[in-house]
Amino acid sequence: MPATGGAQARPRRNHRAPGLVLVPEGFSLVAALLPPLWFLRHGMWLVLVLYLALAVLAAVLLPGALRPYAWLGAHWLAGLHAQDLRRWTLARRGLPAAAVVLGADEESALLRALAARPALARAEAGAMMEGKAA
Repeated sequence: MPATGGAQARPRRNHRAPGLVLVPEGFSLVAALLPPLWFLRHGMWLVLVLYLALAVLAAVLLPGALRPYAWLGAHWLAGLHAQDLRRWTLARRGLPAAAVVLGADEESALLRALAARPALARAEAGAMMEGKAA
């Protein structure tokens, strides 16, 4: 599970501390079934706009018989590349990939990332303290 993050803190909606974002590797079924909603959920506005622009372009330019196949292909690619696009979006926001760690779940991956990179642990601790002070 690659961990991406930086020194900047950003607000999060879940129990995780700000600053470090864990991005899993692999196929995303939700992104394959509902790409626009998945992109919105992760704040990937540019990716969403490009996806919708390509969908409109395909609807206008492709013959009717090919549209279902194009739709299936687009959804399959969205599921395959969803996490890569998420990492790209995070890097554009100033949170480049900091480490690649392997863990059974998010918590074990976080512990391994922080154990391997003490600087990330200090940044996480600082971000947690800033979050409690605010």
